[in-house]
Amino acid sequence: MRINRLVIACAMTVSFLLMASLSPARATREIEFARDIQPILAKACLSCHGPEKQEAGLRLDRGDLAMFGGDSGKAILPGKSEQSRLIHYVSGRDADKVMPPEGPRLSAEEIETLRKWIDQGATWPEGDSKSASKNDHWAYQPLHQNNPPQVIARNWPINPIDQFVLAKLESRGLSPSPEADRYTLIRRLSLDLIGLLPTISEVDAFCSDTNADAYEHAVDRMLQSPHFGERWGRHWLDMARYADSDGYEKDNPRPDAFLWRDWVIDAINADMPFDQFTIEQIAGDLLPDATQNQRLATAFHRQTLTNTEGGADQEQFRVEACFDRTETTGAVWLGLTIGCARCHSHKYDAISQREYYQLFAFYNNGDEQTFSVPKTDEEIRKYGKELAAHEVAIANAQSALRDAPKEMVTVLTDKLNAIKKKAPAKPEHHVRVVAQRSKNPRKTFVLRRGEFLDPIADSEVYPNGLGTLMPLRPRNTNERGDRLDLARWLVSKDNPLTPRVTVNHVWRTLFGAGIVKTANDFGVRGEPPTHPELLDWLASNFIGLNKRDSLGGSNPKTDWSRKALIKQIVMSATYRQSSKRRLELSEIDPQNKLLACQNRIRVEGEIVRDISLDAAGLLTRKIGGPSVFPALPPGIAELSYAGNFKWTVSNEVDRYRRGLYTFFKRTAPHPNLITFDCPDANITCVDRSKSNTPLQALVALNNESFLEASQAFAKRILESGPTSDANSKLVFAFRICLARPPREREAIVLAEMLESSRRWYSDHMDEAKALVGKQMASNIDVGENAAWIATLRVLMNLDEFITRE
Repeated sequence: MRINRLVIACAMTVSFLLMASLSPARATREIEFARDIQPILAKACLSCHGPEKQEAGLRLDRGDLAMFGGDSGKAILPGKSEQSRLIHYVSGRDADKVMPPEGPRLSAEEIETLRKWIDQGATWPEGDSKSASKNDHWAYQPLHQNNPPQVIARNWPINPIDQFVLAKLESRGLSPSPEADRYTLIRRLSLDLIGLLPTISEVDAFCSDTNADAYEHAVDRMLQSPHFGERWGRHWLDMARYADSDGYEKDNPRPDAFLWRDWVIDAINADMPFDQFTIEQIAGDLLPDATQNQRLATAFHRQTLTNTEGGADQEQFRVEACFDRTETTGAVWLGLTIGCARCHSHKYDAISQREYYQLFAFYNNGDEQTFSVPKTDEEIRKYGKELAAHEVAIANAQSALRDAPKEMVTVLTDKLNAIKKKAPAKPEHHVRVVAQRSKNPRKTFVLRRGEFLDPIADSEVYPNGLGTLMPLRPRNTNERGDRLDLARWLVSKDNPLTPRVTVNHVWRTLFGAGIVKTANDFGVRGEPPTHPELLDWLASNFIGLNKRDSLGGSNPKTDWSRKALIKQIVMSATYRQSSKRRLELSEIDPQNKLLACQNRIRVEGEIVRDISLDAAGLLTRKIGGPSVFPALPPGIAELSYAGNFKWTVSNEVDRYRRGLYTFFKRTAPHPNLITFDCPDANITCVDRSKSNTPLQALVALNNESFLEASQAFAKRILESGPTSDANSKLVFAFRICLARPPREREAIVLAEMLESSRRWYSDHMDEAKALVGKQMASNIDVGENAAWIATLRVLMNLDEFITRE
């Protein structure tokens, strides 16, 4: 009896407790985020899904990003806890995805709290969704307008660049290297600024000029050279992945691609401010009253590959092109590997997958189009004459048809139709550009794993920038942003990345390595700057933050000026240092990060051939125009798909044009270029790789182009060099190649080589004839001619010849 009463009492107690727990006040208790939810997320979730790390693209420290979800879609569905992935994972319903994956699991009470919070609407604190936390990585911080530091050796600096460099050297107990000799300086400037050899007369004029501004005059002369645009345009073409063909299997030619290449050369020669240079290429078509050239500039985006295969899904490759444009923008202007976020949020940098597709959205409504550009005035005049003659021929045929007997009508009609088909083609180029889609704009969704057929449900995004940088504000506040807003955001003076990245590109070109060595990665996995204060000073100066006029404003004449930046750097004592390596630096600074000397740099693949043709007197210096076809080793053109492309060697004028103008076929590029590390033009290249292989030596010694150059070089020396003895001719040839006169030992070795070559070819006339080829010097014995070719080939194959000291 007592046991029964005890059982009943216990049952009543349990019943009372259950009733209490399910009372209306308890069951409907409002969940507060700060009190109830934030501690759970902080304890169990934010180490993997917080500001520093976002596994599977999910971030739970910000309301807007938490509600957006991750790579698999939405994790939280307000009002629907049973359908929310967050609840599935923390409750263990999915055995393969139990969260958190390590450490204590959530308690039943914590899971229930999350359920109730979601069912009550998953409310976040007011303003939380908009408070984007900034990443503290150095590259994302505002530019610091540093004053140049004080230094001990005050007589060395020429401009503020040197103060930053010298201060770091002095802090390590080091001193800078002496200035390079005058021969080295003029050759260095010439190769860096115009990519050609200085003439002997230019070298002598510079070396004999004792005026204090002689060096500056040499710099200014080269900055004004039309070849400056060729040299620095080539660097930009690498970034733009320029080529003369479509890529993929068919790899059809793009005969009018050169027009955009010429636009780049002209813009750089004119020193178009870099912000304008950026805006016109990204969004020239969206500028008010866009000019023909501004529309042409958007061909930057059409350097993407084009798949013309019969069975290709055109939407797939349209999306691929937009991926490429998005990632090229990130690499070229922001120095970020944003392509990592195409399939999932970036594992290292503060770039979510959602932000990737926000950038992608700018390009998703830029449609590929073709527009016509008139050819030259001469071609237009020629067309007018041909058209007039054609119209006369038609009129005559029509008159004959009207007066013809019936039995002749069919014949004359066929003749008339044949004449009509021979109408002259309009003198115009058809340029591939982009234009903003005006009707039925596409929506942009996050694509699961970057798969164009798998948009994540309810993941629509709109054009926007990166949350770790300043906000992107559309110029029309009532509309979504477009490419013009993106371009202006990139070159806003509040954006610290673009000027840092751009300045670093220029520095890398002039020193062989950037202040930030990883020019393609300014993110947290890239290397930090060796001279951060110098980088910020240069970047601030580049965009006009340091340069103030008498009224306190920036100077628009030099803001964003590429030429002003380059001049500033090459005028510095840092740039002018000797490149000779010092023994004490090999241990302290083997990579020359401290800049205690200049760097030796092998010239690029195009320049290797250019200077060989230049020394030989063969180089054609025409600027711009259609791409050309120099000699090609056998078997290369045959690699084309189904034999759809023929490489017809150009005439002698075009055959010897600069490498910049060589037709670049993506699936079968000229082997001379690839051997010397030219990029393949399939993706953007902000920093060419540098190799040193036996194949390079074999090409420079034996390839047809280089053999022709050595033959023409010998003919030049024998016909137009000094008329005195052979030694004078050898000195003349040496100076053409290296600017400086030979040292005594070098002159002796060259003379000995000439003599031994004379003896050899006098006994081997068949080999002499084969070596001389068609480049026979006038009134010179074949054996003598061959001996000079063999000797001068040595000069053109010296390491010093293809190296910028």
